[in-house]
Amino acid sequence: MEKESIGIIGAYSIDSLPQEILGKISKGLTKTEIGGAVKPDIAERWKIAPSGKAYAFYLRKNIYFSDGTNLTSSDINYDFADVSVTRPDKYTIVFSLKDNYSPFLATVSKPVFKKGYVGVGDYKIKKIELNGNFIKSIELYSEKYHKILTYQLFYPTVSALKTAFALGEVSKITNLPDLNFKNTTFNSFKNVAVEKKTNLASLATLFYNTKDKILSSKTLREGLSYTMPDNFEQGKRNSSPLPYFSYANQGGYDIYQQDLEHAKLLIDKSETGTGSGKISLTIDTLAKYESVAKFIANIWKKLNIETKIQVINQIPSSFQIFLGEFSVSSDPDQYVLWHSSQINNITRYNSARVDKLLEDGRKELDVRKRISIYTDFQKYLLSDPPASFLFFPYYYEVSKK
Repeated sequence: MEKESIGIIGAYSIDSLPQEILGKISKGLTKTEIGGAVKPDIAERWKIAPSGKAYAFYLRKNIYFSDGTNLTSSDINYDFADVSVTRPDKYTIVFSLKDNYSPFLATVSKPVFKKGYVGVGDYKIKKIELNGNFIKSIELYSEKYHKILTYQLFYPTVSALKTAFALGEVSKITNLPDLNFKNTTFNSFKNVAVEKKTNLASLATLFYNTKDKILSSKTLREGLSYTMPDNFEQGKRNSSPLPYFSYANQGGYDIYQQDLEHAKLLIDKSETGTGSGKISLTIDTLAKYESVAKFIANIWKKLNIETKIQVINQIPSSFQIFLGEFSVSSDPDQYVLWHSSQINNITRYNSARVDKLLEDGRKELDVRKRISIYTDFQKYLLSDPPASFLFFPYYYEVSKK
């Protein structure tokens, strides 16, 4: 029986297991591919009503939970607001929505569980060790792969995780921003394998407060967008709100290739630039992006922009510029990020045209029409940028050979 001990940063309760673990112990009605396409999983097929408001899923009959019981429609218990559920028979479940919602097929890719995290995946939970309300370790077992995975979930920092690996407490660590360890690097360790990966679930982004007295200038924000480098050593470049791999990002949008000369013209032309001359900006940055903030500040210095950098550990309630990230969904819908009515629209962006496109995009079921809608969404959002979209972060996975 193969055994592996994996260290993960963070504090997790029984009700907040990381996605890496959830995905191993169960599956959803559907599954999403990296480009956003939705495929059958627990459900073998589905049917959408002509109105677009009812989704019938027909379950595979040979799906079993890890406790040996057969999965039926009564076991599907997603807790969705404004959705009514009927179960016409043992292997059919119908969701009736109040309004059209085209990302719904991707939404039901969420793993299905019975009480106690009993799932239908290749692994099942064998043992959980708690420290108060938080999980200290969780052991998964797979009969299919003849493998035991033990996740150690109590490391508060990257430094603590690295030390645990060096001391042999765990055989594998992941999501490392770098390979540095004390006065050396993990690359120099014997019998250690290092793998560089890209986190395609988070897009590092420079968010502008569009209601700020300086950054309310559309021309200034355009100018700042043209200062962004074409490549970042910290990740894979993605200069548009939709990921380069999304089916809705046909041909990509890359209008802001670095052009410092044009950037200076726009900045000088802006309401702020035509005033006192020198512009002062403040970037609040997550600690992991501090080096990126300094890199950008050095570029801005060449254009007579003075930049103050403040390191923070969470999304600030108020800011001028925030260097952070947002979670990238498999569906192109970004309503909650940019629609003027949404609390998660942290830039306070307000565009009637973009609002309408976002509203239409999450109601339209036809893929070709959605592509057209999101092409226009990117076009108009980037012509009045509430943010500069930077990169998908690289991370490292280190394991014992």
